[in-house]
Amino acid sequence: MRKAIQDLAESQIREVANAGIGRDDVLPFWFGESDEVTPAFIREAAIESLQRGETFYAHNLGLPELREAIAGYMSALHGAIATERIAVTSGGVNALMLAVQCLVDPGDEVVAVTPVWPNLTAQPLILGARLRCVPLRPVDGQWTLDLDALLAAITPATRLLIVNAPNNPTGWTLRAEEQAALLAHCRRTGTWILADEVYERLYYAPATLACAPSFLDQAEPDDRLVVVHSFSKSFLMTGWRLGWLVVPATLTQAMGKLIEFNTSCASVFTQRAALAALARRDEVTPRVVEHLRQCRDTLVPLLAAMPQVRVSAAQGGMYAFFQLEGVDDSLAVAKRLVREAGLGLAPGSAFAPQAQGWLRWCFASRDPQRLVQGAERLGRWLNEQRA
Repeated sequence: MRKAIQDLAESQIREVANAGIGRDDVLPFWFGESDEVTPAFIREAAIESLQRGETFYAHNLGLPELREAIAGYMSALHGAIATERIAVTSGGVNALMLAVQCLVDPGDEVVAVTPVWPNLTAQPLILGARLRCVPLRPVDGQWTLDLDALLAAITPATRLLIVNAPNNPTGWTLRAEEQAALLAHCRRTGTWILADEVYERLYYAPATLACAPSFLDQAEPDDRLVVVHSFSKSFLMTGWRLGWLVVPATLTQAMGKLIEFNTSCASVFTQRAALAALARRDEVTPRVVEHLRQCRDTLVPLLAAMPQVRVSAAQGGMYAFFQLEGVDDSLAVAKRLVREAGLGLAPGSAFAPQAQGWLRWCFASRDPQRLVQGAERLGRWLNEQRA
């Protein structure tokens, strides 16, 4: 076995979830998904595809009609995106891995902004890269970027910059001027940018915008930029495992080759479901975003009212990321909350060492009353610890 795989840290999120999965007395908020099922018309499109017998291989890059529909969707948000720049993948995490496989050699330097979903920092390590993390900094419960520190970390020796914004777990979102500065700097250093923007539609500030700022708003088509998206979050399709990449057209053929040697292609019936989702997207995403806003605004004030909790409302994403006063082992506390309070949260240490003492709560709940119940359980547990 390769040493990089032996040294790979197991997911702390899974470690906590495995301690509570199957227990009826636990309220689970550990994974990054809603408990609302995929809309019926999307499921029906997949069923109809299966009934037509569409159970065979598809093009490596995805159905032509789906690539065209994705390009139209992205163009409506960010200006003209050509269809030949789109590659359909078997989930957002597959898209991320494909991008790293395409761009990173063993020994290359990769810079990542953390805290971040651990897959994004694990993937370069799996491929033998040298990882350098630039942490966000918490200020009164709100995580912020030291742009100067990040720019200083990116040199001509940096092969790839990985940025996830809106960010999982913190809710931090890049401003357009920060994206412009990073893009200009990476042009000078010859550094590729891998932008994980799967949460761009789950954006709450300001409410008038359809999505968070994107590198695609600033970039030229041939910039060294790869943007990752997924149907999981804003279309309620986490289990479908379908995502896409926006790449320079010069990379598209290479992505097709990589997809062939990874998964061959995404299944046709899931792609038919995605076509239905895009065709009626105005019936899904705006409702999802407004509901998530209500969930956030239900949970965060309840957490903020607890004397041992420091939290701010996230600008994007589906998480409340909060600090517990006096906690120096997030994983141990998360396990105790499962065992003693019947509450399933993700430990902050899963996302970065700097997030030790923090917990992530996915507030994407079909019934906001579950969030109230969870907050009551946390409050009782904290009171018991003070007693």
